[in-house]
Order: sequence, then structure tokens, then C-alpha cells
Amino acid sequence: MSHRTDVRRYRGLSGFAVVFFLWLYLPIAVVIFYSFNENRLVSVWTGFSLKWYAAALDNQNLMNAVRTSLEIAAIATVFATTIALMAALVLVRGKGVRFRRVSETIVNLPLVLPEIVLSVAVLILFSQIGFANGFAKLAIAHTTFCTPFAFLPIRARLQGMEMDFEEASADLYANKWTTFRRVTLPLIAPGVFAGAMLAFVISMDDFITSNMLNTGGATTLPVYIFGLIKQGTTPELNAISTLIILVSLAVAALALFIQGRGGSMTDT
Repeated sequence: MSHRTDVRRYRGLSGFAVVFFLWLYLPIAVVIFYSFNENRLVSVWTGFSLKWYAAALDNQNLMNAVRTSLEIAAIATVFATTIALMAALVLVRGKGVRFRRVSETIVNLPLVLPEIVLSVAVLILFSQIGFANGFAKLAIAHTTFCTPFAFLPIRARLQGMEMDFEEASADLYANKWTTFRRVTLPLIAPGVFAGAMLAFVISMDDFITSNMLNTGGATTLPVYIFGLIKQGTTPELNAISTLIILVSLAVAALALFIQGRGGSMTDT
């Protein structure tokens, strides 16, 4: 290995990396640690206890917020991934597509616009047309800003895939739908799954849009947690945060596992 590319030879880099990861993960570790605090005061440790996890799981309002977030995230993920997949197929595999760059910019526009602008625009639109269903408003809005997050990994997977297998399928007299179902989709499945997981996490994490479109019976988990913070931080909030961290790690591990298997299968 060349001395220029061996990062271990740069003085102070290891210490900087340690400081960086401490700065990044130490607050998370503190939240997890104090979620087991028996005392109601977060900063005063009096003993180990799991009662705040039991209290969080017994909190009906919290469970309703979790259910609402999961339902909205699932709906947004399905529609956003489907739209992103169709857009990627047209823009990457389509022939004779006019204004390709403009179309890609339009698809990725929610990434460029500040979320508050998009939220206000959606709120005004729903007010003008008299659309009052809070759950449906959240599902539509989440689908809108989740679509570009699902689009990017799917497009990258399609761009990195050669057309040899699709051309071979056409040579064997398979129609376009059969080629897509039996050849293209299995090869880009890791990208589709990565886009879906990214859209799901973004939807679950959203606060600004969910808070602006929040109505009775459609309170998402981030909005509910924000309401708890205004009342004061308790170990129950730490327990909720710890559970969210564990679920996020499980989803990320599953996504990496499936992507790794997909990549190894493609190589073989």
C-alpha cells in the first residue's frame, strides 16, 4: 500500500476519529443509560429499573402515536417506492425521453426545497380544496417528500447494471413485462429495498410536516415526543427514545444484510 493512501500514517487522525465518534454517539449512550434510571429526575441516578419501559409500553397515547406513524410510514413507503421505481425505469432505461434532466430535477425537487416550504405549500393546497382527512393528508404529504429518497438508490442500482441480461431475455422472446419481472426486478431488488427502507425511516422521523398537518387522531410519534419534551424530560422519554434506536438499528441491519446478499448473488 502506498504511504500516501495509508491513513494510519497521518498524525492525529486516530485521536480526531475517537473525538468525532464520542461527540456523535456519547449523547445517545447517555439517553440509553438514563432510561434505566429509577428516579423520575433524569439527571439524578438512584438505581437500575425497567419501570419506565413498562410505563412507555402501557401509555395508550404513545401506542396510538406509534401505530399512526407506522401506518403512515408503511403507506408512504409503498407509494413512494412504486413511484420512484417507475420514474427510475423511465429515466434510466427509457429511450427517446425528452427533457430527461428536467424530469430528474422535478423528481428530486423535494430534496432541494426546505421542508417548511413544502409543508406550507401542502397545507395551503389541502385548505384550498377543502380536504380535511388528517390521516390521508399526512400519507399524501409523506409520499411526496419520501419519493426522491427512494428514487436515488433505485436509479443508482439501475445505472450500475448492464443491459446484457435484459437483452438476453429479449433474445429469448420474453416480452417487456416478463423481462422486468424475471430479470430486471430481481437484479435491482437490493436498490429497491434500500430505497424503501430509506423512505420508511424518513417518514417515521419527520416532524415539521407532521406537526403542521397534525389533527385529532393523526398524531405521529415525533409530534407526540415533542409534546412530552414541552412538559419536561423524564426517563420515560429516554425509554421511548431507546426503543426507537433499537428498532432503527434492526431495520438498518436488515437492510445491510439484504443488500449484501443481493450484491453477492449478482456477482455470482
